[in-house]
Amino acid sequence: MKTKFPYAAILAEQDPEFIAGFAKGLAVIEVFGDQDQRLTISQVAERVGLERATVRRCLLTLTRLGYAEYDGKFFSLTPRMLRLGYAYLSSTPFISIVQPFLEELTRKTGETSAVARLDGAEIVYLARAMDPTRALTVSRSVGGRLPAYGASLGRVILASWPEDQARALLESTERPKVTDKTLTSIPDLMAELARVRDQGYSINDEETGQGLRSIAVPLVDGAGRVTAGLNIGVVVRNVSVERMLAEFLPIMLDIQRRLRQLIA
Repeated sequence: MKTKFPYAAILAEQDPEFIAGFAKGLAVIEVFGDQDQRLTISQVAERVGLERATVRRCLLTLTRLGYAEYDGKFFSLTPRMLRLGYAYLSSTPFISIVQPFLEELTRKTGETSAVARLDGAEIVYLARAMDPTRALTVSRSVGGRLPAYGASLGRVILASWPEDQARALLESTERPKVTDKTLTSIPDLMAELARVRDQGYSINDEETGQGLRSIAVPLVDGAGRVTAGLNIGVVVRNVSVERMLAEFLPIMLDIQRRLRQLIA
């Protein structure tokens, strides 16, 4: 399905400081992901909502610069693209602050832990910790994304927003039903955000994938603003909701409290 060029609103303002060609190149890069690793020019054009000729020039430029490769039909991103992500990771003190706490959380619980922030209508994983002795773990790669409406990490962040803003974001995004447990209606999601706001944590029970369960708490800075979310992901058959609440949540709340003194 063809989507609107994501920076169209800025482009429409005719801001002389806005470089349209650069924005289009970024939009093309953002199309690639876990499910779209190899794409044709037509597929990219359809997903980003730009003309084929424009997309072709963007992709060939990326290829010329070493950020993409082309096999005659499909384009894919190259490891050189990691330079862009590493520039952010290496320049963000937040990540170096939270990483030791994630490792502590995983060491105490034996489960995968992660921190994510909101980017538009998605959460982006910024850091994680895994138990290397576990044969089966639940993990999202750093840089991985999930729709915020269904993720425990997304809900603890959205629950801190004014209700009208949270509703507007939810209404503006597609909300597919991933499993039969996934909440997708606006009334159901708003009720869930209210519940998360009251209890201070979110539990996702097989809403983002069969057999997957998670618990998340918000990370609050010194000024009282929710800046990110902290979660633990488990396999359903290994850990019950009751155990998550009894054993994991107290440890997570302690880390939440200690990080509040460190997050600017």
